[in-house]
Amino acid sequence: MSLPELPDPIGRFVDAVNRGDTGSFLDFFPSDGVVDDSGRRFVGHEAIRRWSDREFIGAKGRMTVTSVEQTKKNIVSVAADWASNYFTGPSRFVFVLKGKKIQEIRIMSV
Repeated sequence: MSLPELPDPIGRFVDAVNRGDTGSFLDFFPSDGVVDDSGRRFVGHEAIRRWSDREFIGAKGRMTVTSVEQTKKNIVSVAADWASNYFTGPSRFVFVLKGKKIQEIRIMSV
């Protein structure tokens, strides 16, 4: 089974997450970027880093993408099997893109 094709920059984002590369992960967000994790919002690099250190990359998170849907030109929905020391289970990641940056990610367990 082949993995779904991920549009740029999402493919590179998933690679950075799976490598555990926090610096590259943060570079995908503009200074006012947002992570919305099941309704908890983290705005800006420092807040996103603190969240990620605890629950995402710092928890040894890995994304295995199972499907991709581009719902609008700048919105991409990604279904993935997520595994980490913090949470493991199927999840949906909705990416709101702004140019080559990720303005916002909304994460929901499914």
